[in-house]
Amino acid sequence: MPPPPKLSHLNARGEAHMVDVSDKAVTSRTAIAEGFVAMSPATLALVETGEAKKGDVLATARIAGIMAAKKTSELIPLCHPLAITKVTVDFMPSQDPPGICVTAEVKVGGQTGVEMEALTAVSVACLTIYDMLKAADKAMRFDGIRLIEKSGGRSGIYRAGDATAKPSPASTAKVR
Repeated sequence: MPPPPKLSHLNARGEAHMVDVSDKAVTSRTAIAEGFVAMSPATLALVETGEAKKGDVLATARIAGIMAAKKTSELIPLCHPLAITKVTVDFMPSQDPPGICVTAEVKVGGQTGVEMEALTAVSVACLTIYDMLKAADKAMRFDGIRLIEKSGGRSGIYRAGDATAKPSPASTAKVR
């Protein structure tokens, strides 16, 4: 069995530190993440009809996700601040199971990847959906927040590929 990979955020003494990326090449880097907010059919109907009491749920969640991607280095310790060049947050309602698929794509030309920014965008968009709808459905839950794809940098391309997983509607379509 191969040894476990070395953790880059620990120095020789086991202390946490920010990784020095100054010698890494500047490349185009992209990351796509997804998540799902499960909810009751009645709560989903509030979103689809625009009748949520707090206002436009998806517009608010989109802005929150974009803002979160831009603030990731302030939220995640040891994460590099990046000059992000693109952030999109998209939604796809699902009837079976009832809920909303959330996807985020983040791009940068830089020395380190944007996986954390995409995951943060999805997470905060999901939290915002919950906040906007919690008066109607406190039992909502988040499922499947994960990295779907990343490209750029030394490690090249990664695509999630779990043969046992059902393909997510969030990774194949966009709404609104």
